Amino acid sequence: MPLEQALFTWVHLVSASIWVGGSIFLGIVLSPLLRTMYDSVEKRLQIMIKVGRRFNKIAVPSLIILIITGIYNSTFFFSDPQTMITTNYGSFLLIKIILVIALIITYIIHVRIIRKDVEERIMTNQASQKQIQALRKKIIILGEVTVVLSVAILFFAAMLDAGV
Repeated sequence: MPLEQALFTWVHLVSASIWVGGSIFLGIVLSPLLRTMYDSVEKRLQIMIKVGRRFNKIAVPSLIILIITGIYNSTFFFSDPQTMITTNYGSFLLIKIILVIALIITYIIHVRIIRKDVEERIMTNQASQKQIQALRKKIIILGEVTVVLSVAILFFAAMLDAGV
């Protein structure tokens, strides 16, 4: 059904826009802006945690929808696993799947770094500067990896769509 396929593709694209666009916004727009507004690394981290928690309310459902619609869009390929390694489409799909798994693992680590107790210490100004700096560095690295993986996944999605 062309209409059903178009609807699934549209939902997939909207979810990708939310996930990737939001991630890029946080790293390229909000984080540098906060540096110009606040000298305190602790204050910037507090704001980023609040914004990140808010973003997660739409990002996580978007990621789940992306995975579900991605699986749906690929079901015809899973019927013959051999095509995953014997065709360009299958190879690109396999690379995309591996990148999605890496993205999920990276995202889980990123979220788990800021456990509730760590978040509470930061929000109540009870974390040491050393703890804040170490946490900030990890968050930045994991955030950058998340964005790079997300953009790479988009690239392979474009390759699949183009039938390369």
